[in-house]
Amino acid sequence: MRNRRAAIAAVAGAASLALTLTACGQNSEGGSEENKSGSDGATIGIAMPTKSSERWIADGNYVKKDLESKGYKTKLVYGEDDPDQQVSQIENLITQGVEALIVAAIDNKSMNNVLQQAKEADIPVISYDRLILGTENVDYYASFDNEKVGELQGTYIVDKLGLKDGSEKGPFNIELFAGSNDDNNTRYFFQGAMNVLQPYIDKKQLVVRSKQTALNQVTTLRWDGGTAQKRMDDILTSSYKSTRVDAVLSPYDGISIGILSALKSDDYGSKNKPLPIVTGQDAEVASVKSIVADEQAMTVYKDTRELAKVASNMVDALLNDKKPEVNDTKTYDNGAKVVPAYLLEPVAVDKANYQKAVVDSGYIKESDLK
Repeated sequence: MRNRRAAIAAVAGAASLALTLTACGQNSEGGSEENKSGSDGATIGIAMPTKSSERWIADGNYVKKDLESKGYKTKLVYGEDDPDQQVSQIENLITQGVEALIVAAIDNKSMNNVLQQAKEADIPVISYDRLILGTENVDYYASFDNEKVGELQGTYIVDKLGLKDGSEKGPFNIELFAGSNDDNNTRYFFQGAMNVLQPYIDKKQLVVRSKQTALNQVTTLRWDGGTAQKRMDDILTSSYKSTRVDAVLSPYDGISIGILSALKSDDYGSKNKPLPIVTGQDAEVASVKSIVADEQAMTVYKDTRELAKVASNMVDALLNDKKPEVNDTKTYDNGAKVVPAYLLEPVAVDKANYQKAVVDSGYIKESDLK
């Protein structure tokens, strides 16, 4: 078992054995922790970003449940979108003697010092969904195909506006939103979407009237819906006085809800001013309800139950001196190393398939959508 506990147990076991041989003249059998499997009493630290998003509450619970089903103990903490608080929580988990860490970082560049502490304590680290940057002390990465998420969002917009197959339709007005600038996934989501959308922007079939097209112009700190709502309000006021917006690239459901609030305040959704196509991600209950109500157009469903299993299996393998399963060893360079990863496939969800994708699969209860 690859951890500090085994080393300590080995020393303690040797001392105990010596005492037994002295007192009784007999050899002792079993009982030392080094002979047990990784699931025998080991405690795993789980650090999640915030309880303000239902997605992260669910992730934390899924990871906790899967680890405990394997016989592990867990300590689950939430940093409430405060990077300093999360670092302090991880320091405490290290001090408390956890055997491994699963970390969904709030700020992916703030972890260097605390993960060095983890390394010195021989605690393996799984970067969960958000890649931690700038440190060699990340052992594995569990996530979804993040560029594919953006591709699904961009493709949905193109399909619904009828721009494919050499169509000369348009021009249509589109506005672009991205996630938090301190989350490495943001650039992958945006890059995936722009790989699809940029050719139509270049041909002027899609027009960004605000002219805000660079990633650093469209990010949304902490993925905050209120911040997105304010920016959408400002864009509508400055760029859409005499015309309408036809589509909004939104990377995440919480941002989508904020965008929709701004649009509805500007009379979108009325009989003469239909809502634009608004994308999303994470299949949160509020957004699936919005999709059913013909407001948000789509979301990208990522079954985080499966992601929790991947992270849990990585920990289990590491603590039992096995090599975790990965399917990507080239893509995720964090600036200090290429982190081996296991990536899951995301799924585009709209009104046509939400029932099968997220309800029938048990991800969301039918009663939650009433």
